[in-house]
Amino acid sequence: MTATAPEFLEVEGTDIAVRRAPGAAPGVVWLGGYKSDMLGTKAETLAEWTAKEGRAFLRHDYSGHGESGGAFADGTISKWLGQSLAVFRHFTKGKQVLVGSSMGAWIALRMIQELHKAGDDSIAGLVLLAPAPDFTAELVEPVLTEAQKRDLTEKGFFEEPSDYSAEPYIYTRALIEDGRKNLVMAGPIDTHCPVHILQGLADADVPSSHALKLAALLPADDVTLSLIPDGDHRLSRPQDLDMLLRAVGDMVRRAG
Repeated sequence: MTATAPEFLEVEGTDIAVRRAPGAAPGVVWLGGYKSDMLGTKAETLAEWTAKEGRAFLRHDYSGHGESGGAFADGTISKWLGQSLAVFRHFTKGKQVLVGSSMGAWIALRMIQELHKAGDDSIAGLVLLAPAPDFTAELVEPVLTEAQKRDLTEKGFFEEPSDYSAEPYIYTRALIEDGRKNLVMAGPIDTHCPVHILQGLADADVPSSHALKLAALLPADDVTLSLIPDGDHRLSRPQDLDMLLRAVGDMVRRAG
């Protein structure tokens, strides 16, 4: 675990926990998944690697996650996107490579859209692990049971057991409705930068077909898709982490 305390950036009244290390550009920016925090294995591995390489590294916890303020159940893609953009704009300088895991890949793709709208072309590359863009509409809504639909209508949320935590996953009506406003897979996605996707074929949470669909929407000449036959959703085994570091290292060199 990282010993240093985080610093905080207030975004719309919520304290967002941030950890950063100075270094050369292009820097690396980590975007974690749904219900994960910035002290997970992949983020810590990247922190060690960027320190050795002398590269800038930035990570944060979304509201309701890790050390940040706010309630998890109040979170939406729009809210977490806004926080990620605020952290990015406040702390980065020069070219950056975004590394997005699961939901973080969705946040990364939306960040690029918003940054480009603002005339910011600082994203030099994307590395996406087990990417779950549009997961609310593509992966959650189509398989809702009648009981879950009833819970969404009557309670405003439903719960599902988690393989990764004793606490159940909570999916709120607000998250699902807001997700529809942030869809990126409705047509071609122009990232204006190279993309490398890492996807496990043994992923029980985000099927490999989702990564294939995403890859098909990206510019073919600038997308690499690496399929890991026995990789699960976490992609946190030593061989997965080696592959992550190779992908990020290649992307940083291309961007440099």
